[in-house]
Amino acid sequence: MPMPALMPIQDIDLKEFCEFLHKNLNPQITDDDWVRAFRIRWIDDKPNNGFLLRDDEGQIVGGIGAIYSQQIIHNKEERFCNITSWCVLEEYRSQSMRLAMAVILQPGYHFTDLTPTAVVAKSLQFLKFKPLNSDRTVIFNLPWPLFGLNNVRIITDHNQIDKVLPDNAAKVFRDNRGFPWLQYVAVGRPGAYCLVIFKKGVLKKLPCANIISLSDPELFLQYQRTLGNYLLFRFGMVTTFVESRFLTVVPHFSVRLSGYIEKMYHSDTLKDSDITNLYSELVCLNV
Repeated sequence: MPMPALMPIQDIDLKEFCEFLHKNLNPQITDDDWVRAFRIRWIDDKPNNGFLLRDDEGQIVGGIGAIYSQQIIHNKEERFCNITSWCVLEEYRSQSMRLAMAVILQPGYHFTDLTPTAVVAKSLQFLKFKPLNSDRTVIFNLPWPLFGLNNVRIITDHNQIDKVLPDNAAKVFRDNRGFPWLQYVAVGRPGAYCLVIFKKGVLKKLPCANIISLSDPELFLQYQRTLGNYLLFRFGMVTTFVESRFLTVVPHFSVRLSGYIEKMYHSDTLKDSDITNLYSELVCLNV
């Protein structure tokens, strides 16, 4: 069998590549949804949308998607490449690492894979990716009797959220807003608001808030009772489900769970706590 040709996924290839993903990776996600995700501009000079393999007849037989972004970490601009949707047909699996190498040999980026399978996670470890802490904290949303008497506000209007957040958090909100499967709230007091982005989920057959991002973990913990009360009465969410690595201390009335597939990242300078779930397929796809 001839070795398939490896080439970057340009915008002109997206429709064909995303049809390949819909057919061979996840039929629950439409090819149009994938196309929209890859077309999001979180960086000015996006080099590609990942890499693909074509056989000698020109048919796509594998590919690995890439979502690029520019983020502010510790007041410094950092460039990220989020690997997603790594899919290779069975008869070409031996070529899978060519795709991964093509992505990570691009200079100047930090790399993440936030939705790996167990097999992909092991493959990435071979490429010097490091695991993120996979533990989760489940906080019980209790009906606190003094809710509403502590001057803590819950803001859901997007225009108001943008106005009350600090500059960096407001930019993050603007960059990652507008996805209908996500909920956005600012919780706090004037001058001290935390942006919380979450998704409606289910834990132990009961509704929960699956936290995607916190702009300020300390403020989140300070206001958690008010937020939990809001989540309970507004959405019927019994618990708040959050990655433990985002929290500075263990909250009261919570339990810690382990055993989840580890998210992966590759960086020579950034730490576990610097890696966000934003600017990734966790935001721009309903996964």
